[in-house]
Amino acid sequence: MSRAVLSIGSNLGDRLAHLQSVVDALRPWLVAASPVYETAPWGGVEQQDFLNAVLVVADPAAGARDWLRRGQAAEDAAARERTVHWGPRTLDVDVIVVDDVVSCEADLTLPHPHAAARAFVLVPWRDVDPGARLGGRGLSDWIATRPADEVADVRRRADLVLR
Repeated sequence: MSRAVLSIGSNLGDRLAHLQSVVDALRPWLVAASPVYETAPWGGVEQQDFLNAVLVVADPAAGARDWLRRGQAAEDAAARERTVHWGPRTLDVDVIVVDDVVSCEADLTLPHPHAAARAFVLVPWRDVDPGARLGGRGLSDWIATRPADEVADVRRRADLVLR
């Protein structure tokens, strides 16, 4: 059984519809979807706020590269353009972890190298899998290492729901 955690985000166009498109594409393997959060952009590029969520997915026939390909297919379907590193995008799907896989390949680093530093990944992930661990530490422990203002900026949007 391959179980993966995917972080999804959008800050262009119909942001919620872009997130929903990933849920729809991965529905056969969907275990859980977090609430939707609105967050400031990460990486220093001026742009609109993102909608973010985390998905837990499972497929006994899938490996880490399969999750990467499925995420990239969802990005392609949303007309994702890769013009500015950490710039605005219709859809971003990041593979955060796949089981206990460790990968240091150029196009697939697992666990995701920035996951522990991103409150917009950690907070929604904790919502759907409170007992999850990253690098041997619980998600709440990682969240406690983030600046309080960064964590407070991960704002739950109760009015927006992934179905």
